[in-house]
Amino acid sequence: MKPDYHNQEEFQKRSQKVADIRSLGVSPYPHSSPDSPALETLQTRFANSESFSADDAAQSSSPLVSASGRLVLFRAMGKNAFAHIQDDTGKFQLMFNRELTKVTGLGEDEPITPLKFIEKKLDLGDIIYVEGHIFRTKKEELTIYVKTLTLLSKALLPLPDKYSGLQDKGVRYHKRWLDLIANPSSMESLKMRSKIVHSVRSFMHDREFLEVETPILQSVYGGAEASPFKTVLQAEHKEMYLRIALEISLKKLLVGGLPKIYEIGKTFRNEGIDRTHNPEFTMLEAYAAFWDYHQMMDFVEKLFQSVAKNVLGKTSISVDDGSGSPFELSFASPWKKMSMKESIQVYANIDFDALSDQEISEQLTKRSNLTKEEIEEALPKNRSNSRGPLMALVFEELVEKHLVQPHHITDHPVETTPFCKPHRSEQEQKEGLVERFESFILGTEIINAYSELNDPLLQRALLEEQQTSREEHHPIDEDFIEAMCQGMPPAGGVGIGIDRLVMLLTKAASIKDVLFFPL
Repeated sequence: MKPDYHNQEEFQKRSQKVADIRSLGVSPYPHSSPDSPALETLQTRFANSESFSADDAAQSSSPLVSASGRLVLFRAMGKNAFAHIQDDTGKFQLMFNRELTKVTGLGEDEPITPLKFIEKKLDLGDIIYVEGHIFRTKKEELTIYVKTLTLLSKALLPLPDKYSGLQDKGVRYHKRWLDLIANPSSMESLKMRSKIVHSVRSFMHDREFLEVETPILQSVYGGAEASPFKTVLQAEHKEMYLRIALEISLKKLLVGGLPKIYEIGKTFRNEGIDRTHNPEFTMLEAYAAFWDYHQMMDFVEKLFQSVAKNVLGKTSISVDDGSGSPFELSFASPWKKMSMKESIQVYANIDFDALSDQEISEQLTKRSNLTKEEIEEALPKNRSNSRGPLMALVFEELVEKHLVQPHHITDHPVETTPFCKPHRSEQEQKEGLVERFESFILGTEIINAYSELNDPLLQRALLEEQQTSREEHHPIDEDFIEAMCQGMPPAGGVGIGIDRLVMLLTKAASIKDVLFFPL
């Protein structure tokens, strides 16, 4: 069955034009095209040049240039016609002339002139290549006086309306190609994503981290608390999972002797979709042998400063506080650092050690939207000690929203972090705290880092304990435990959400705005 757009009048008219174009000896889809500069490059090159007139261009006495792009505007004006073409860098004006403009492949004895061919057979959305001479109009707009036009691709569907644009977010996300054509801001955000990832890679390379690739398909998933996507390996009739984290495979490489490694890769979690979550997302995970979480804190601060400086030219961005008042969000080191318990004291005004579980739950009920039943439901089942999970819940509900400027929140409860080293302080260790930090910016967690656990016996005990609190049971990755038994060096590890980093630097409101193809 043919798709609905085949019944649209515009599609049928343009399809007929393809047949007409071919009958005139012009190829609507040639195999290649000569190279041409980006339109922005042309604008820059001639921004301060001599002002050549249309007569200069007609007589070929102004500079000869070439350009290619998508036709986005067309106006016929007697013996001339004006148009705009667009590429990923901007727009440029063209002028076609009845006597001097030719069309590649169109013979002189055809029943249609080149200008009429352009008027009648081309449409907005078509991709063309032109050669001609530069001049300025009376309004000083740089323009190419086109001597030769080559059709590169005939568009069979129309562009979004140029006045109302493409506003429907569902269409923009699902048909990203239309969004890129119609909305320059989307083009810039997604190009910025590429620059950010490139800058991250350059930073890692300069600090001698080796980029590696690890399996996406896994027989045992692990490294995070999340529900996996399942599939079947037909060759072995075996259930497999899409990875929920990069961690386990990377640690096996640490055991193998690679001292500094990282991966930027897709991870998959079969869970909710909201402003900051997409089931398929991109993570950076990095591990450095012989580091701990203190060194990793310093490292990520330098990483964020470097990336911001490279892509924005400065280490701060101006952000709207929601009431129309901008403020400067600074990535300059040092970032604020406090333990989770200290942050609860500072931002929630709760002395955690001075209150009982019941008193803390009462505070939560009064000051959050959670009911007593929801608080109980949020805490893990079969827990021997509720303090750690309760601390994490208070932090999430009452503190996170206050962490606007960059904050490192350290020393998390072990119940939330089974892959982390126990705290080196005996007192903190007795309280069940581990050497973990999360970094928050604009109230959103963007970095998660550990002094990595390398005790295989304790690792097994924590994973077994974790299993009892899970509704869905799944096997422990025995290969991972065996690798740890071979001897894993002490290490600092970090995970950074690339999508959230891009959101931050592009000021995007939703993760969907910085993914090329969001769900």
